[in-house]
Amino acid sequence: MTPRDDSESAGPRRSRWSDLDRPPLNAAALRRALVREGSLWREVDVVQRTGSTNSDLVARAGGGGAEGLEEGVVLVAEEQTAARGRLDRKWVAPARSGLFFSVLLRPGDAVPVERWGWLPLLTGVAVAAGLARAGGVDTALKWPNDVLVTVGGEERKAGGILAEAAGTAGASGGGGVVVGVGINVSLRADELPVPTAGSLALAGAVSTDRDPLLRAMLRGLEDWYGRWRAAGGDAGACGLQEAYAAGCATLGRVVRAELPGDRALVGEAVAVDGDGRLVLATEAGVQEPVGAGDIVHLRA
Repeated sequence: MTPRDDSESAGPRRSRWSDLDRPPLNAAALRRALVREGSLWREVDVVQRTGSTNSDLVARAGGGGAEGLEEGVVLVAEEQTAARGRLDRKWVAPARSGLFFSVLLRPGDAVPVERWGWLPLLTGVAVAAGLARAGGVDTALKWPNDVLVTVGGEERKAGGILAEAAGTAGASGGGGVVVGVGINVSLRADELPVPTAGSLALAGAVSTDRDPLLRAMLRGLEDWYGRWRAAGGDAGACGLQEAYAAGCATLGRVVRAELPGDRALVGEAVAVDGDGRLVLATEAGVQEPVGAGDIVHLRA
């Protein structure tokens, strides 16, 4: 879709597409770097604007004659107008101020479906490593899907990960998972959607060039996905469980887990188990695994 340039009807008024500090992604260069013989990535598409890359890729991959869409498709948007986080939360950011992309993965018969829940955590490990390598910024992971940075000594959310089913696992199309990633890269303080948000720029990143940041994250994702798939989804055997725990800011904290059914559980986060669940040690002296819910960090 070609966006309307606001400057066409508003004279010299600055368009959201004319920020020289936010150059467009180089789609051709990204394809040359990522789509190669033996690579996981088969297709890299960059669109100027869409509602949600996750919704678009789920629609392409989840049926209606699209069963043949192979894994390894990457869809990137310069701007999203209806982006979603967990629990249908809105994700709003100016054009070209971040990295908003989704990938299609099909673990197939190599990984039991009950282990597919590791995919958003695996993506978090790859994203954190890629941002550290290409952006020179320290990040941490909040279970299960937030990417945190430190701004002015405070923990801020700079990104999120959302995994959605695409098709039915075990069906003729192979089923699959679309994993979406949103990272605030160059957002300035006056552009933050909420005071608790952050960006790589505000966290002191040495580089906010989105092309190498995206390449680093996707290469890391390819590497970890290959290891995890080769191990049959065993997060312990491939080192994923240990890597996630090492970068998880939730472990060692007292947290409140807001669970389905308006239930809440408070305890110390002591581990991430083999199924990717967060294990809480409660005041009652029991350890309870949490597989889904909203986690609030209370104190260290």
